[in-house]
This record gives sequence, C-alpha cells and structure tokens, in this order.
Amino acid sequence: MKYVILMGDGMADHPVAELNGQTPLQAAKTPNLNYLTRNGELGLVKTTPDGCYPGSDVTQLAILGYDPKKHCTGPAPFEAAGLDVALNPDDVAYRCNLVTLRADTGGYDVKKLGPHAIMEDFSAGQIDSLEAKELIYDLNEQIGTEVVQFYAGVSYRHLMVWAEGKHRISASPPQDITAKPVGEYLPKGEGEKVLRALMEAALEVLRDHQINIDRKEAGKPPANAIWLWGQGKAPKLPKLTERYGVSGGIISALDLPRGLGLYCGLDAVKLPGATGYADANYAGKVEAALVELKTKDLVYIHLEAADDASHQGDLQGKVKAIELFDEQMLGPLLKELPKLGSYRILMACNHATPVALRQHTAEAVPYVLFEGPGKEKTGGERGFNEVDAKATRVYVEDAKKLMGRLLRK
Repeated sequence: MKYVILMGDGMADHPVAELNGQTPLQAAKTPNLNYLTRNGELGLVKTTPDGCYPGSDVTQLAILGYDPKKHCTGPAPFEAAGLDVALNPDDVAYRCNLVTLRADTGGYDVKKLGPHAIMEDFSAGQIDSLEAKELIYDLNEQIGTEVVQFYAGVSYRHLMVWAEGKHRISASPPQDITAKPVGEYLPKGEGEKVLRALMEAALEVLRDHQINIDRKEAGKPPANAIWLWGQGKAPKLPKLTERYGVSGGIISALDLPRGLGLYCGLDAVKLPGATGYADANYAGKVEAALVELKTKDLVYIHLEAADDASHQGDLQGKVKAIELFDEQMLGPLLKELPKLGSYRILMACNHATPVALRQHTAEAVPYVLFEGPGKEKTGGERGFNEVDAKATRVYVEDAKKLMGRLLRK
C-alpha cells in the first residue's frame, strides 16, 4: 500500500459575494477533487486545538498525527530545519519576513517603527529569492553578531537565530496586520528591546540599499524592513517511522513544511521551479512524488499557492491556484498511482485563509480519504468544498486521528 498526503494550505474559505455566494473551492473547476469526494470519505476536520493559533506548524503537525500542544514550540524552528540550520538546545529561531512598510504621511521613507509606520505588504511584493538573498546577506554582514545570525530562505521568508536567546515574546504574524499601524504589534515581552533594536537597525541597512532603489525605480515595493515573529526552540518529535512504521518523503517549495517533515522523519525532496506560488512546478512535484513512492511508503506534498493568494486578497488568484492544482497535479497523480498498486490519498486543508480577512482562521476544514484502485463508490454530486463536507455530517474533532485512519493503524 502506498500513501499520499496532499496538503492544500489555506484552500478553505468563506462564501464570497463576487462568486455568487460560493467559496473559492465551490467556484473552482475541480473534476479530479470531485472524483475523490464522490468515491471517498468526505468530512470536516478540526485542525487547530483550542487555545492554539491556526498556523501552518500547528495544523500540519496535527494532520500528521502529532499533538501540537505537546510538540509545537513555534514555526521558526521548522524553518531552520528546512534551511539546514542546526539549533543548539538554548538557541531561539525567529521567522524573519522581509516586508514593506509605508509612512502614514505617504512614501517608503520609514525611519522608525511605531504608530506612523503601516504594514503595506507582508511579502515585500513577493520579492524574488535572489534579491532577498542579497538583502539578508548584507543584513547579516552589518547587524549580525556572534549571538545573532540571519539566514536567507525563499522569497520574503527568512530566518534569524538568537543564540541562547529569549522566546517568551508576543509577536504578531505580519500577514495578520496588513494595512495596520505596526506600533502596537511590535514584539512584547522578555527580550523585546533586543528584537526591536534589530528591527530598527534593519531599517537603516535596507532604506538605501541598491536592491530597494532598483525596486522603487521599477515600480515595485521595497523590502525596507524585517519583521521578527514565530519564535521557538528546537522541538523533540518522535519519527513517523517509529510511530507508524512507514518511510516517506516531503515535497514542498517552502522551508517550514520541509523542516517539519524532516523533524517527523521524512526525507526532504528539493525541487527546481518550486515557488510556492501559482506558477509552481506541478509536473516536477508529480514526478518527484512517483519517484519517492517507488522506494518509500508515503509522500507528503505541500501546496502553498492558495494560501498565498488569500493573504494577498487575490480572489481570482486563489480560484486559479485551486484549479491548477487539480488539473496539473492531482489529475496526473490519479493517472499514474494505479501503476504502483493499491494506494490511499488524504487530501486536506490545514486551515482556512479567507480572502476577505487575509489571515488564518480556526474553523473546521474539508478533508477526503480515498482508496484506489477499484475502491470507488457513489457519493452523489458532491465536491471538495466546505458546504458539501459539512452536509455529510462527518466530523473529526481530533485531527491527530486522521493519520491513523489513513494508515489504518
């Protein structure tokens, strides 16, 4: 038996007036997803335990069968693992977004963090990874120390490691404060002075950097600030091989899911052309998944594009991302998987990211369990969406149980 987990990051949503009251999942043309739901087990799953933020770390850990309250220390340590950055037991990793701040008087000449600085774009205009790498390198050269180091990741997502640092900090995700003054959302708690000083120092480095001068001349938003958040120390997780006796691989464009997979004992597959956006290398992901399944039991494929479109408030982009996944990834997978023998698929949203809100929410989200080949059954005309999933009255309150149901162990 082969196992495939398809993680539709942020695909779930709310009804949207522009879509005649449908959600993006309802509006999207998804014949392959609909095939799974009509021939599999469709329902809703609660992926965010009470009291937790519906972050990608929490929700993906839950779907992989872990208790987030026990094993999740924050998303940044997983980011570190995905970047091959080793953490000592007392090191604290922080997610380090390159962001665009705008002065409330207009323009990008932000000299100080506070109520007069507005979070214009948490992704700095989805900055190119090569440009971002140069900015992070120069930041590390100018404000990095033996205690604090910066590491470049993908696009706007980067990492800071504070050796023997503080982690009892309240730090808001930048995507949750778009268009808001940043003053009240700056890091608060033990070590806040160090973090704020680093963020202020970064303003000086980035303000007149040639990369940003060129971006402004090209009509692009500058990456004129960093935002530190998502902190944590290295977690301790039992491997999936130990818990379920399966081998597996993780395929993702992003460092966080890749690092999470590594902590869970999955082998990371790095793929050229994997961007996390709608222009992802879908064919490459399919090919890599099939190669992994020739020698392993399980492959976990993370899909970011719908979540990114949601955070950008891009409704049509979200619908397109869902349709591209269905056509260019799920369709080819369903064609090739029977050649490997019996298989099971778990397709799930890890959390909802409503386009209207541009941030994660904690409500239950759709999932489907499907077994093939030759295990089809009739499930009417239902599709993979929030409304049809609710109508089944199948509700999994504890997402940790899904992994056991997929593996039947």
